[in-house]
Amino acid sequence: MLKIAYHPIYTHPLPEKHRFPMIKYELLPEQLLHEGTCSKENFFKPEIPNPKYILAVHTAAYYDSLVSLSLSPKAVRKTGFPLSKALVNREVIIADGTIKASEYALKHGIAMNIAGGTHHAYTDRGEAFCLLNDQAIGSKYLLQQGLAKKILIVDLDVHQGNGTAEIFDNNPSVFTFSMHGANNYPFKKEKSDLDIDLPDKTDDQAYLKILKERFPKLIKDQQPDFIYYLSGVDILATDKLGKLGCTIDGCAERDRFVLQTCKDLSIPVMCSMGGGYSPDIKIIIEAHANTFRLAQDIFF
Repeated sequence: MLKIAYHPIYTHPLPEKHRFPMIKYELLPEQLLHEGTCSKENFFKPEIPNPKYILAVHTAAYYDSLVSLSLSPKAVRKTGFPLSKALVNREVIIADGTIKASEYALKHGIAMNIAGGTHHAYTDRGEAFCLLNDQAIGSKYLLQQGLAKKILIVDLDVHQGNGTAEIFDNNPSVFTFSMHGANNYPFKKEKSDLDIDLPDKTDDQAYLKILKERFPKLIKDQQPDFIYYLSGVDILATDKLGKLGCTIDGCAERDRFVLQTCKDLSIPVMCSMGGGYSPDIKIIIEAHANTFRLAQDIFF
């Protein structure tokens, strides 16, 4: 059975006219249930995890400043969210969702988190709607528990996974792959193990050609026993923070290729949703829902 991490806390109240589409975390599970892609049994409710799993990735000073709500005003501004106890609880619960989904992926081949993909969070700071790096926390958890030896992080969000690159710099157990818009945030990129910078307006054909050439070769070269997939839908031409030129069908074909490759090679994969900022919320939900539909079709 496809297991999906979801908690009502994912939909966090924000100031009016805030540009982050928080409502998607409420609408996406509703859509999946409404259309019959998922049933209530597919969803599990993450909790507050043991802090040691977060501290395996993030510094104690940073984590303590989050929990005590003592981040500097400048550091809070960089996260893009007003700091509160409820927000911190949300972030740690998202991380637990990814940890537990990683374990489910080992059992079932795949598992998902309705939220997550918080790849701009560094060891010692948050940025751009990311406070704790969920897939980095999941990766460290699997390695420390002896559940994986070589992890490949496949980050196909339109923005480079700068925090993830920094966290795993010089860590041979985790290979970071980020395919992203060249002329987009972060404007000062970190160095992933493999970065592919895409020009503005890259369309489906060009995008998929690169992915279908590079991804299988990467797996062959790295031989991972676990894959994290960050399936951001901000590669769409409609995305107001994206700058690429992909369609909903192209985005779905991206997901299909990644997930089918994992299935064919029997490599467990855990998916976090990442970004999506199209002005029409229906487009965001449809693009994210495709990832779950494909997971069901390919794996179950």
